[in-house]
Amino acid sequence: QVQLVESGGGLVQPGGSLRLSCVASGFSFGDHYMAYYRQAPGKERDLVAYVSSSGSSTYYADSVKGRFTISRDNYKNTVNLQMNSLKPEDTAVYYCKAMMIDSWGQGTQVTVSS
Repeated sequence: QVQLVESGGGLVQPGGSLRLSCVASGFSFGDHYMAYYRQAPGKERDLVAYVSSSGSSTYYADSVKGRFTISRDNYKNTVNLQMNSLKPEDTAVYYCKAMMIDSWGQGTQVTVSS
């Protein structure tokens, strides 16, 4: 079955950086667009970024454009999210997802606070 395991979250000060990783299994990883979503307390789960199946094309929400970079390794079935210049409003649980598969991992908590 589909498995998505996110890691790399934690507590970081404003302006700091974190790198999230997601290991995927149970489906043909290289055939799917992959995305990161996030959900802050009391809010809906929102799309943060996605990367095409080949890795050649990316999309970013306006709120993270210029600060976050999504990438993938189709040999290792991983998708990464490099997050720089973090702000308190980036605090959320972050999830990776194959965009056309209705399955979620457990997420990883990112907290930006001084």
